[in-house]
Amino acid sequence: MIELQRKARKRLLQMHYEAGAGHIGGNLSCLDALLTLHHRVMRPEDQFVLSKGHAAGALYITHWTKGWLTDDELKTFHKSDGLLGHPESGAHVPFATGSLGHGLSLAVGLALGHKLLGEDRTVYVLMGDGEFQEGSCWEALNFLADNPLPRLKILIDGNGFQGFRAVPPGLKDRLRGFVNVRSVDGHSPEQIAEALRTDFSWSDSRTMQLNSPQIVWLNTFKGKGVSFLENRFDSHYLYLTEELYKKALAEQ
Repeated sequence: MIELQRKARKRLLQMHYEAGAGHIGGNLSCLDALLTLHHRVMRPEDQFVLSKGHAAGALYITHWTKGWLTDDELKTFHKSDGLLGHPESGAHVPFATGSLGHGLSLAVGLALGHKLLGEDRTVYVLMGDGEFQEGSCWEALNFLADNPLPRLKILIDGNGFQGFRAVPPGLKDRLRGFVNVRSVDGHSPEQIAEALRTDFSWSDSRTMQLNSPQIVWLNTFKGKGVSFLENRFDSHYLYLTEELYKKALAEQ
């Protein structure tokens, strides 16, 4: 996984540089989780929802590592007739996202549908910690508290930053009032994969909801892997100049 992570990070930097696109920090903070999900956790029948749609670059790169996208397609990033800055629905992308705060409700609906149909499918959703400023997230959690959906796994990219400020403290504690939460190193494939284990009996969904984490809180660094971007607010909007791109590549 280490080599895969390095390869994906380099290709992400190249794609963002060539497109002149921002949001690099938030893409780098969740890239390791996306790679782990798609290469070590998810089965072909499972589904993934990217709620933090501005991390589309990390999703595209993950799809590239799976062979679902080509280099030529990556070159269309941020072009109106190519891969948009926020994902459109299509192959391996069940919903278009970008307007923050809606991915969790969409994922809840998917998981509920599979449960009602008796389908053995797990739904994974990746959210940004800043998305919980949106009331729809709390409505979805309130539903989950009364309607167990153990085949829904919520990953939160806890990099501590949102649009123009730090994420207010205490979010993780509030989440624990609704569902089980486990914190892991969001850049450790081993810890992420272990927290997302689903190889157990689902005969008692209420018991499984209580004993397995519904939310996996990823302790991450915005701009992970690039020293001058790590844990910096401005990496949210920064685009790479040629000088910065070469400097970032030299660190990989």
